[in-house]
Amino acid sequence: MKKPILALVASTFITGAILTSCKSPEEKVVNAKDNVIEASEDLNKAKEEYLIEIENYKFETAQELEANDKIIADLEAKMTHEKAVAKEADKKRLAELKQKNQEMKEKIDKYKAEGKEKWDSFKAEFKHDMEELGKAFKDIGKDNVN
Repeated sequence: MKKPILALVASTFITGAILTSCKSPEEKVVNAKDNVIEASEDLNKAKEEYLIEIENYKFETAQELEANDKIIADLEAKMTHEKAVAKEADKKRLAELKQKNQEMKEKIDKYKAEGKEKWDSFKAEFKHDMEELGKAFKDIGKDNVN
């Protein structure tokens, strides 16, 4: 007698567990819609953060490039007191750096958002180029001791 009752209780428990864990098709649709909406919101937030990151980087580099323009102006003023031979070599190098600075401005201004991976690659390359440009400004005139 105990065995049939025990089997009945076990099967009732299992059936109840299965029925309570199953969702109706309507519940599944509602859950799927909620998941899609949440994923869409997350994607929009990520895109917004990505675009903000680009704008912030453009602003920061614009300031650095403006600082480079000031360095160029200072170096040009300083060159008026140098010897003619050193002055010509430095003027040529400074003109190259001025052109490179202008190219960097155009490069950052023309950048269009094309995806996070491309942005990361662009940013790394641009940062490297900016560091090289900064080093070049520091090195100008070092070979020429007055």
